Amino acid sequence: MTAIEELSGSRCKVFIDGEFAFVLYKGELRLYRVVPGEELAPEDYRAIAEQVLPKRAKLRAMNLLKGREYTVGQLRAKLEEGYYPERAIREALEYVAGFHYTDDLRYAVDFISTHGSTRSRRRIEQDLLGRGIDRATLEKAWLQWEEQGGSQDEPAMIRELLHKKGFEPENADLREKQRMGAFLMRRGFSGENVRRALFSRGDEPD
Repeated sequence: MTAIEELSGSRCKVFIDGEFAFVLYKGELRLYRVVPGEELAPEDYRAIAEQVLPKRAKLRAMNLLKGREYTVGQLRAKLEEGYYPERAIREALEYVAGFHYTDDLRYAVDFISTHGSTRSRRRIEQDLLGRGIDRATLEKAWLQWEEQGGSQDEPAMIRELLHKKGFEPENADLREKQRMGAFLMRRGFSGENVRRALFSRGDEPD
């Protein structure tokens, strides 16, 4: 049994036997004879699930990628927000991947190249994990970046950040150093490098 719920002025959610199935435009409801309280014909369901929605998901993915690069996880999330069913999402992701429009390793290497001199490794990894990059791809990305000549000098990055903030450890009291240390730790810098930057030898708090 079919039920319909308006989503916007032009689109509706379609439920089949009480379960959400997909979203269609109002014109498509008429075209495929989707009528509340009636059964959806098998041939109409197949046309929607196997033709209409996968094609629309592919177009949506392509349009998203015109504006910026997405990880596979980000693109999947965008399509899920658009209420596309799993089959349509999977086909769309396979389609754009086939043209190399999505490449998580490339995305991660580019991200590291852009932020490697200003963000700690831990912060970069947190950012990329949040974008759907998996651990294995992260490790490959770091290796590839390093093979291309990339490297990080975390103590130098901390000194540069302190300089930009006008913070002089030798003139700061313990409370100010602790506050700055907490800030640097939130940025993902290691506790050891933070302590070395803020405290002279023998000056560290217990």
